[in-house]
Amino acid sequence: MKVPEIRKGDQVLVLTGKDAGKRGVVDRVVRPDKVVVEGINIAKKHTKPRARQGRNDRSPRVQQGGIIDIARPLSVSNVMVVCPSCSQPTRVGHNQPSEGKGRSIRICRRCGEALTREGRS
Repeated sequence: MKVPEIRKGDQVLVLTGKDAGKRGVVDRVVRPDKVVVEGINIAKKHTKPRARQGRNDRSPRVQQGGIIDIARPLSVSNVMVVCPSCSQPTRVGHNQPSEGKGRSIRICRRCGEALTREGRS
C-alpha cells in the first residue's frame, strides 16, 4: 500500500497562487491529489435561508442565509511539506523499517528525521 505524501495535521507551505508563501496546517485530504489547508485558498460562498427538518411544527428551525468564508481544496502539487525538526520545506522520502515488516516511514529529505508524529503510525 502506498504511503500518502501529505496527511491531515501536516504543516505545509503554499508554492503557487494567490496564497504563495503562506504556511498552514492540512485540515483534511479530499482526494489523493487534493488537500484543504486551514486559512488558505479562502472563497466566499453565498447561501440562501433554508428550512431544516424540525421535530415540531410550532418552532421551525431555519438555517440562516448569508455569505460565508470556506477553505477550498488545493492540489498537492502546489504545496510542500514543512519538516517539524528543521522547519524547512522539504520533499518527502520513505524508509522501510529495518526488519522489512511494517509500514513505511515518511522522512524529511533535508535532515533525515521522521515526519510521522508521535502517537501515529
